[in-house]
Amino acid sequence: MKTLGTSISLHVLSIFVAAVLAGCGGNSGGSSAPGPANVPADIQAVFNKPMYQNVTWGLRVVDNGKALMNLRPNYNFLIGSVRKIFSVSELLNEVGPTHTYDTPVYRQGQISGAGVLNGDLILVASGDLTMGGRTNPDGSIAISDYDHNEADSLGNAVLTAPNPLAGYIALAGQVAAAGIKEITGDVVIDDRLFQPYNFRGEFNLRPIFVNDDAVDLTINPTTPGSAASVVSRPVSAALAVNSTIVTSAADSKYTVQFVPDPEPTCIGTPGCTGVITGNLPIDFVPPLTNSFPVVQTFRIVQPSNYARTVFIEALQAAGVTVDAPAVEQNPVQLLPAKDSYAADNKVAELTGLPYTDYAKLILKVSYNIGADTSLLLYGLTQGVDNMTDALNVEKENLAAHYGIPSDRFDFVDGSGGSFTTATNAVVTKMLDDMTTRPTFADFFAALPILGVDGSLAFVTDFQSDPTLAGATGQVRAKTGTFVQGTASGPILKTQALGGYIDTKSGKHLVFELAVNNVTISGLSDILQVFQDEGTISAILWRDN
Repeated sequence: MKTLGTSISLHVLSIFVAAVLAGCGGNSGGSSAPGPANVPADIQAVFNKPMYQNVTWGLRVVDNGKALMNLRPNYNFLIGSVRKIFSVSELLNEVGPTHTYDTPVYRQGQISGAGVLNGDLILVASGDLTMGGRTNPDGSIAISDYDHNEADSLGNAVLTAPNPLAGYIALAGQVAAAGIKEITGDVVIDDRLFQPYNFRGEFNLRPIFVNDDAVDLTINPTTPGSAASVVSRPVSAALAVNSTIVTSAADSKYTVQFVPDPEPTCIGTPGCTGVITGNLPIDFVPPLTNSFPVVQTFRIVQPSNYARTVFIEALQAAGVTVDAPAVEQNPVQLLPAKDSYAADNKVAELTGLPYTDYAKLILKVSYNIGADTSLLLYGLTQGVDNMTDALNVEKENLAAHYGIPSDRFDFVDGSGGSFTTATNAVVTKMLDDMTTRPTFADFFAALPILGVDGSLAFVTDFQSDPTLAGATGQVRAKTGTFVQGTASGPILKTQALGGYIDTKSGKHLVFELAVNNVTISGLSDILQVFQDEGTISAILWRDN
């Protein structure tokens, strides 16, 4: 069982906590000598802090193609989610910022005069990351300060306002408007766009999504001794939620936990239920927001099965009778040959948000599933349909079109999981190249902003040196964090920061900053490293 609230981390840190790995290799502090660096004294003073003994720092700063600072230029740093710069920008460049991933629905069979579809209804998954579930009334994408995708490692989240089933509801309405009143066959999700990818041992990632493949639980206390209030979304027969959380007395222990752990694997079978249990102290202070509710999630580990059920439920709510059971395994055996659908048989289509909005979601909150999907979608543009081949064609693309040699980086997925490495020169080369692309304005707008939003929103503490305060809003950069558990305690394997600085004097700098192998005791140390890297970027803003 996973116990919540005992090991809190911020989603904005994109922390990947690995199992204890005995004898595992990796970057070793102090193992490489610095190259010509030109590191100023103020920045060196940060490097020299006691907490950074026996670590490895790297810094590269580029002004109009010229390296102003270049500490450890040939060192392959662990970079974590800074890797997302590549997967997002490559797809952005390939398809363009206005490209949408649209999701059609086809009928397989004829519609009688009475509106009866004598056959199957098929939703063809397109890789649309949100399926209308993050679309604001004005058409913009809803992004929370604390994203629910990391609620369980956060200990909390802030949910966005749109209905996570909005796209499925819209499709069901179109099906009904097309004159279909009853479906005698089945409803099928065609999830064959790309090969399933095992996402960090949690589940097989597929091109269909419901609420980012998560069921949200909003938890509030009531009175001591009584059941706590637990409200789930989406509500679906695909996964019921059973809460036995009790509101406990002040000063009692917070013991909220999920059963089972890992997530429920029964989605697609009748009666599938996830249980959340434990004690919620009446005086508990929720992390991040410092006020109730507490938000936690169940991962939807069978997304195609879940999507099929919620689509059937939406069809039924729209007045369409479905003869097949709402809860069952997605019947892929009924699918026709891939890409064989006739245009005349299309009965509905959901238009996705422009990819520039998805770039913003992925980069602002470090949305791992979105980044991995982006690389798979990029692979499709190059004629491959799986993660291994997508990584290979990406290597070829980076060498041929960005001038980045394949021996200067090692990417294991699209999101920066585990031991993802690159030299600082590789990162700054990609960032510098992006400034020349037609997509740059969209890419730039998608990056977190120092002291303003995303994973850099909370880096605002410049009270010890007011001359740095003006850097707020002038640094846009992607963060990357990788924490590894060891027998002797956690190690911050990397904290990296790569992006752009509009300096006080008017220069436009490209930079990559990374520190590897910091011994930490907990979240406060990680936050301190974040603040120190924010301070370094502010010094670069002030002094260049």
